[in-house]
Amino acid sequence: MIPSFELWLAVQSRRRSCGGAHQIMDTESSSLRVGVVGYGHLGQFLVDKLLKAGPGLGLVLGFVWNRNPDKLQGSVPAELILDDLSSFANRRCDVIVEVCHPQIVRDFGLEFLSKSHLMVGSPSALSDPDLNQKLRQVSLQHGRTLYIPSGALWGGQDIQRMNNSGTLKALFIRMSKHPSCFRLTGDVLGDWTEGEGRRVLFRGSVADLCPLAPNNVNTMAAAAVAAGTLGFTGVQGEIVSDTALRDFHVVEVEVTGPDGFSVHTVRRNPAKLGAVTGSATYNSFWNSLLICRGHGGTVYLC
Repeated sequence: MIPSFELWLAVQSRRRSCGGAHQIMDTESSSLRVGVVGYGHLGQFLVDKLLKAGPGLGLVLGFVWNRNPDKLQGSVPAELILDDLSSFANRRCDVIVEVCHPQIVRDFGLEFLSKSHLMVGSPSALSDPDLNQKLRQVSLQHGRTLYIPSGALWGGQDIQRMNNSGTLKALFIRMSKHPSCFRLTGDVLGDWTEGEGRRVLFRGSVADLCPLAPNNVNTMAAAAVAAGTLGFTGVQGEIVSDTALRDFHVVEVEVTGPDGFSVHTVRRNPAKLGAVTGSATYNSFWNSLLICRGHGGTVYLC
């Protein structure tokens, strides 16, 4: 069995520490400083992991910012709290992790990428073709990597390989959740009642879906990035409200290739009522962060 990346890093850290104090100092100086933007459930999970497990894996928490700074008091060491996000560069982070809202990517994404690698936890922001193009340009210009975490997307790397080889013909993603787990713009779900069953809320291009459910369709947005030739307008998505799904989020992915080739996956992600993010996605984000060590000026699905 091939060891996990996390285990590999731990082994390398132990090997370096065996070489004496000089090598330990080198290990510390080569640690990556990570800034976390957003302190919701996912942000809290990542900050906790960085504080407890990060140093042993070559990761150091550089700052934490949240729209409501009061939420950080007593939970984050005072010296790590960043009050003004526009001063992020002063913390000299190697990687910035956005787990807040697509608007943060719109407002700060270009500036983040000019100084650091950027892991975008709200890739629905990239459905804006102008912003998408500008982020790619700044990434290339400064040699910084724009990381897109797989999140709840199963088989993202395989989709990307098919895309790169020219064999990806179509991609469809369906996300089904309990209605309490959706955060939609407008009043699409304002009249739901417990026990009503299954209701299709939207079916169409991911480009049109992202503005409707910016916090719920980041999995689809990651798929649209992986399927670059189809893009946000070519990848099709569907969101379904289902009152029977009290314990899971369900993500179905249908991939179509040439000559009748197809793959259909179903991922059941344990989730509490009202939870936007399923529990298995937290560890997926952490594993994605472990990969964010610089891959040049490009977009990288991790």
